[in-house]
Amino acid sequence: MTLTQLKYLVAIADAGLNITLAAERVHATQPGLSKQLKLLESGLGFLLFARRGKSLESITPAGQGVLGHARRILLEANNIRAYAANERSESSGKFVLVTTPTQARYVLPYSVSQLKSRFPNVSVHLLSSNEQEVLRRLNSEQADLAIISTSGAKPNGGLVIPLYHWRRVAVVPKTHPLANRRGKLDLQTLADYALISYESSDTAESSVYRSFQAQGLTPNIAMTAPESDLIKTYARAGLGIGILAEMALDARLDSDLSVLELADVIPTCTCWAVVPQDRVLRIYVLDLLCDIAPQLDRIDLQRAISGNESYNTPRTPTWLELSQTFSL
Repeated sequence: MTLTQLKYLVAIADAGLNITLAAERVHATQPGLSKQLKLLESGLGFLLFARRGKSLESITPAGQGVLGHARRILLEANNIRAYAANERSESSGKFVLVTTPTQARYVLPYSVSQLKSRFPNVSVHLLSSNEQEVLRRLNSEQADLAIISTSGAKPNGGLVIPLYHWRRVAVVPKTHPLANRRGKLDLQTLADYALISYESSDTAESSVYRSFQAQGLTPNIAMTAPESDLIKTYARAGLGIGILAEMALDARLDSDLSVLELADVIPTCTCWAVVPQDRVLRIYVLDLLCDIAPQLDRIDLQRAISGNESYNTPRTPTWLELSQTFSL
């Protein structure tokens, strides 16, 4: 039994028993992966998968037991490598970060550029997905770190660290009837107009949707889009009022839009970093987190991630406070 064989076993399970896909993910040939699987089963003395012809049909009960141990072994092997690299002050490696489109487009560029300037030999792989997919990828060990936002309870999946709070704002063209409105927009006013927002806004679980319902209103979601630039584009085209994250605004590029504050009844959101449990992080990952959120204490954070002590969360700033720090 070898680490490579265990790696292939986990890859097959995570690929839904698709040998071709598993081989692609571990950069192996399909015959080579199949051969190593048979060698592993031969060494163990029992089958890990039930087969139908040449296809894998299901994981056997014994295979499920081995799979759990294999995941833990591979995790600890990776932890040893990461720990050794940190001890050697090694400045190269592969960093996989999974996040949402808004964070990837508007928040992370500065911090990633800082990381690359300090660690030019680190290969950064940025994966952009919706909230559910972000956590799924992290939990299936496809990423080293997840950055995600919620308007309610903190996400699950490991050590969860608040980075900053942010608000939603409304955007309209300068010619819109509300363009020169003073004060915060209330939901009653918004309910009279077509709205453009993120894909999640049209679901019953959405905090925007729930905010309207709490006042006996139904939002007129005329259009949804996966990311902020599209929301602004269609707001410019006159399809409705854009509802989006405040981080997505650029004073220079969006000068043709009027930005309107929303009533406080729409909950403030929190951006979180989710670190997998029992994972040794490379030094450059900690650097990235402290660049995004300067209020974090690097030493306390490292101890908490290592499981040596609980993490005492400092006061979480707003996006406005952080953006002022970045501009200094």
